[in-house]
Amino acid sequence: MNHLYLRDEHRIFRDTLRKFLEKEAVPYFDRWEEERIVPRSFWKKMAEQGYLCPDIDEKYGGAGADWVYNVVINEELERVGSGMLGITLHNDIVVPYIKEYATEEQKERWLPGCVSGDLITAIAMTEPGAGSDLASIRTTAVRDGDHYILNGQKTFITNGIQSDLIIVACKTDPKAVPAHKGISLIVVERDTPGFSRGRKLDKIGLHSQDTAELIFEDCRVPAENLLGEEGKGFIYMMEKLQQERLVVTISAQVSAEEMLKMTIDYVKSREAFGQPISKFQNTQFKIAEMATEIEVSRAFLDQLIADHINGKEIVTKVSMAKWWVTEMAKRVASQCLQLHGGYGYMEEYKIARRYRDIPVTAIYAGSNEIMKRIIAKKLGL
Repeated sequence: MNHLYLRDEHRIFRDTLRKFLEKEAVPYFDRWEEERIVPRSFWKKMAEQGYLCPDIDEKYGGAGADWVYNVVINEELERVGSGMLGITLHNDIVVPYIKEYATEEQKERWLPGCVSGDLITAIAMTEPGAGSDLASIRTTAVRDGDHYILNGQKTFITNGIQSDLIIVACKTDPKAVPAHKGISLIVVERDTPGFSRGRKLDKIGLHSQDTAELIFEDCRVPAENLLGEEGKGFIYMMEKLQQERLVVTISAQVSAEEMLKMTIDYVKSREAFGQPISKFQNTQFKIAEMATEIEVSRAFLDQLIADHINGKEIVTKVSMAKWWVTEMAKRVASQCLQLHGGYGYMEEYKIARRYRDIPVTAIYAGSNEIMKRIIAKKLGL
């Protein structure tokens, strides 16, 4: 594929990464799905090859690479399986908060470990009673001398089991009006007193990606772990959601491409009534329709990636893309499973896993209903 943003060095990088994943991830992915976790040993192997946080400055151990390398890593991890998204979250959703808002002392303390794989990161926004409505979070952080006392519970936290460094959205001023002005971001480290992990959540899909509940009970966090300014947390989260939603869109797009590819291979090999089912008009029409939708979505997405890399504001269009591409991928999953017939319902066929994994892309990073609200607001409605 000749994407708008790819140069020769990115294509060479993709080839090298793909060979690495074919050796170190693909043969073990089924086991990781069964064990419900991507082992830390694999994170370390990714780090050794420079595949963790390649865009981080060299003085912190990174390569100082442009964000296109991150895009390539996202795409290739998704081709292995959607359960690899914990690494994508680390590279492109959590670590950018540290890169952008941390003090120099915090960067020196945390970024080298993020690059080396010694520190796996997570971000804790969602609560049992607060999902897309971040302003309604109830987790509080009360200043007590040189510490914050953190109390609350988070849920659906990606990398929740393995994380060593967690950015927690909390209320440092519960009485603030409007409510979002009282939100701050505080970094909680693995062995902080009062921090514990709840259940490892059992999801419909994304089995190899560990998701957990996090609990903070009079959790004493050093005040020096405040990320950015107190009361600016909501603004920081809104600023970073553009890239987060773009990353989700990339994963949904690649998943759709993979599902189409495996379905084309299947219908060519599967015979019914004395001929491959690829020869039936219904099959051809379904494949043609999906291929067209996928191609149109790719063109839109590639332009957004190019614009994002060039520093353009794409909030409206990325909301459109996140909604459109994830819904398109859900349709593709359903139609591809149908074309597999009874075999599509068998776990041994990869389409079954893709069918389970794709629906959540329309929910996290802001549900698609929220995307439509954003689009409508930006259109002046």
